[in-house]
Amino acid sequence: FFFQASNPGQFENDSDALWQRGHVPETIVCHGRVGINTDAPDEALVVCGNAKVMGRVMHPSDSRAKQNIREVDTNEQLRRITQMRLVEYDYKPEFASVMGIKNT
Repeated sequence: FFFQASNPGQFENDSDALWQRGHVPETIVCHGRVGINTDAPDEALVVCGNAKVMGRVMHPSDSRAKQNIREVDTNEQLRRITQMRLVEYDYKPEFASVMGIKNT
């Protein structure tokens, strides 16, 4: 992810020191965790709320990032599935309330 800023590399105080001008023009890079609508991100990027993407999102499971895609032996894959541990769960109330999840 790249975050575009009107004046990359210049910030108001020392707490912004983890942000640096990116190698790509008009980008900045954060070395740490980024939280949007949260002050306690527990991953590289945490967005509490809706996100609007006006472009493509690439993910490691995206077929555009792969080559040599081929069919597999379905019987072998079904055997592997029967060995999986399947679970049901409820979200912790404190997580659900922060994330706006009503049906836990």
